[in-house]
Amino acid sequence: MPTALETLVRKALDAVADPVSGKGLSSSGRVTGLVVRSDGKVGFVLETGVGAADEPLRKAAEEAVMGVNGVTAVTAVLTAEATTGARAVTPPSRSTAIAPPPSPAARQEVTRPARGIVAIASAKGGVGKSTVAVNLAVAAAKNGLRVGLLDADVFGPSLPTMLGTVGKRPELTAAKKMKPVMAHGLATMSIGYLVDPDQAVVWRGPMVMSAVSQLINDTDWGDLDLLFIDTPPGTGEVQLTLVQKLPLDGAVIVSTPQEVALADVRRGVGMFRKTAVPVLGVIENMAWFEQPDGSRAYIFGKEGAQRTAEDMNVPFLGALPILPVLREGGDAGVPAATGDSNAAEAFRLLAEAVNEALAASPNKPAPTIVFE
Repeated sequence: MPTALETLVRKALDAVADPVSGKGLSSSGRVTGLVVRSDGKVGFVLETGVGAADEPLRKAAEEAVMGVNGVTAVTAVLTAEATTGARAVTPPSRSTAIAPPPSPAARQEVTRPARGIVAIASAKGGVGKSTVAVNLAVAAAKNGLRVGLLDADVFGPSLPTMLGTVGKRPELTAAKKMKPVMAHGLATMSIGYLVDPDQAVVWRGPMVMSAVSQLINDTDWGDLDLLFIDTPPGTGEVQLTLVQKLPLDGAVIVSTPQEVALADVRRGVGMFRKTAVPVLGVIENMAWFEQPDGSRAYIFGKEGAQRTAEDMNVPFLGALPILPVLREGGDAGVPAATGDSNAAEAFRLLAEAVNEALAASPNKPAPTIVFE
């Protein structure tokens, strides 16, 4: 259900007429991706033709929302499908925590840490995304690739525990860059290597975004074939920072079969599509539990993630059952993919599927920023 503030914001947007339909901006469907934060910050995307004539409309929308009692800051981003197929974006006039994707020129300034960069996302917590990310990375390394793994979850870094690297600290190169911590054939980096494991990270958005940027840019990744990024749950600031700072080649979304998780899968797919990041596919985790008699118990529902992937025209990469060996390996710091179990074979096949999807993914143009 929308909050009272969100309802007021939509009402204010409807006070501004859509020049095409004559309806209010919200009622016309021109406003998407509305975010109303508890601190009063509001951000939204305004679907337009992206031109000089659209700038007054954006300003009018911002001013209308800024007049709502309780709103402290507003970001309106103009976006539309350009004739080249690229998404054109006009950044807002004021600085905010919600930013558009970078231009191709801005992305080219970033040194690519790997030939392929893949975000592992869930949009919802508790679906086993980090377990999948760690084991996928290990399996890809066992397949002969030079693989890196970045833990981008600043508030809940789990990579050190799952890789058995708790207490390790990255060394510095002569150029004052951090050397990745090597574990199970992976070059790894995590905020968990830099802070006390028992210390709570209590940072505001800009500090989180700065920390993620530093983990990316201040690490000497070496010559990698593939870099997996274990993103935090949700579709917020960290994900947008990654889109800004790295030329992501694709995203893999992890979900359980239950509807409460699938709703977030749809939002996650929508976010990556909005930022022109190809969605390589969906992995269904905890798909079933194999009982002693060999039958399957579908604890969280049956094939929900597969159906959602098909409905959204996204590849379905495979399903993973509930396996005690995955939990045991994560707790012990020895990922299941390092062994020769059925789980290891499953992740080997999934890693191959991700690599094939990455190779087959169209080279979509990056979003273009247009300054008016």
